[in-house]
Amino acid sequence: MPQISAEEALQKQKAIKQGNALFMRPCTFMLGVAWLEQLPDMQRLEIAFAGRSNVGKSSLINALFSKKDLARASATPGRTQQLNFFDLDSVLNIVDLPGYGYAQAPEKQVKTWNNLVFTYLKGRPNLRRVYLLIDSRHGIKDKDIEVMQMLDKAAVSYQIILTKSDKVKTVELEKTIANVKGIMNKHTACYPEILVTSSEKKQGIEDVRAAVWELTQN
Repeated sequence: MPQISAEEALQKQKAIKQGNALFMRPCTFMLGVAWLEQLPDMQRLEIAFAGRSNVGKSSLINALFSKKDLARASATPGRTQQLNFFDLDSVLNIVDLPGYGYAQAPEKQVKTWNNLVFTYLKGRPNLRRVYLLIDSRHGIKDKDIEVMQMLDKAAVSYQIILTKSDKVKTVELEKTIANVKGIMNKHTACYPEILVTSSEKKQGIEDVRAAVWELTQN
């Protein structure tokens, strides 16, 4: 781990404290969007969580708010079939995007979902950052690269969150982190810091909260 100064340590402690407080504020489900015409007005800051199907988006969102069912989690890949918008106390919108790469649905319907997600990501000026979730057990796959390239082209800032870090051994996790960093260096819109999490063990959750809080300050 790189050494940080006392000032940086204090700033990190502040961010964690403020991030925890932010995610204790009321958060309510706004709407599910199946067509672009249903998108809410762009009146406040917005962040989105994206990733392959079954990567753990819903579990992470639930962990951030210390709730069990704010976002629906399912063992069935592709269960989230629309853009789910949540209102965090009128401070920002949080968007749970449909998983990409696989879905238990007809191919035509899958293409429709994917087009909705990609069009949303490219055309939402108030979208401050996309958190791209990557399964620690599998690392970055071809479909993830496609999304990263699309975000680069659209100049949408995104940050990688490794999920399910408790499911791999430390040595394997370190290899995954190194591989991900190597890929990140080739992508211009990718934020340089990786967030490593386990929703089940509540590891790294405060770091994600702090990162989101810092976005609200800019």
